[in-house]
Amino acid sequence: MFHFSNIVRTKGDPKIIEGGPSLKRPEDLLARALGWFSIGLGVVEFLTPRRVTETLGMEGHETMVRAFGVREILAGIMSLSVDKNAGLWARVGSDGLDAAALLSGLTPDNPKKGNIALALLMVGGIAMLDYRAAQDTKPRRPPRDARRKLYPNRSGFPKGIESARTAARQIAAQAKPDGVKQGNERVQ
Repeated sequence: MFHFSNIVRTKGDPKIIEGGPSLKRPEDLLARALGWFSIGLGVVEFLTPRRVTETLGMEGHETMVRAFGVREILAGIMSLSVDKNAGLWARVGSDGLDAAALLSGLTPDNPKKGNIALALLMVGGIAMLDYRAAQDTKPRRPPRDARRKLYPNRSGFPKGIESARTAARQIAAQAKPDGVKQGNERVQ
């Protein structure tokens, strides 16, 4: 069976024959999907702001749309990073800004109010996904009343520290060449 992962492997690397189940949790997959969506939307807003403003009947706001595109790209990158929770909360805040900007276009003289209403519905749906993903990926901390576990009597050696010292002495004694003094005696 062909695996794309084998393309980037060097000649001596073992080949992947069969993949296993993903270790990613569903909330991580949602965060990743939202991150890529954010980057894609940001690229569209940054590269084609006039088309976006014409679609919404908000001509003259291209600079704002381009700035929103940069913001979306940055939030998307953060959502794909190790600290995805910060990126997802940035997306939640961005959804509020998007909604406010869209509401400003709902004027009586705008012939494309229907497009703005549709865009507001989409922003609302995405906002719910962003909020859910941000909640699900927040760092888990133990409750305040949880007891801390202390291990003062553990050494890190499975058979105890004295057993480790004895083993170290035996290894050192075996490694010493004949005729080397050890303490007050001569080792033969």
